[in-house]
Amino acid sequence: MAKPADTRTAGRKPVAKATRSTAETEKIRAALAARRDELRAEYDQTLSEITELQRDRLTDSAGDDQADTGTKTLEREQEISLANSILERITQVERALERLDEGGYGWCERCGNPIPVERLAAFPSATLCVTCKQLEERR
Repeated sequence: MAKPADTRTAGRKPVAKATRSTAETEKIRAALAARRDELRAEYDQTLSEITELQRDRLTDSAGDDQADTGTKTLEREQEISLANSILERITQVERALERLDEGGYGWCERCGNPIPVERLAAFPSATLCVTCKQLEERR
């Protein structure tokens, strides 16, 4: 039985991948590592704040009515959502570092074309070119 074709690579034109100099690669790696470290510090700070706020809420909940309880629950969910968002960005940066090590950094994972330098400057952990990202967002 024939193996089905990978729809992400079917019909893709092979693109010769240019190699970066070691200095360029190390500059990118340093920038990504610095961003990852910033995000980790932000995540740790956010978790610390959430823990402190939780402690305060537990000691200051006597006499709360349903509206107060609902407000506190909503605030807690927003704080957890923020922490999860930061964690997702850390994962994206770590994936970019992996792609840099594998030689796939700066190349679209869907079509194989180079990701414009301007896009990488604005969003260093981008895995898709602008066209493929637009198609993804339309779905």
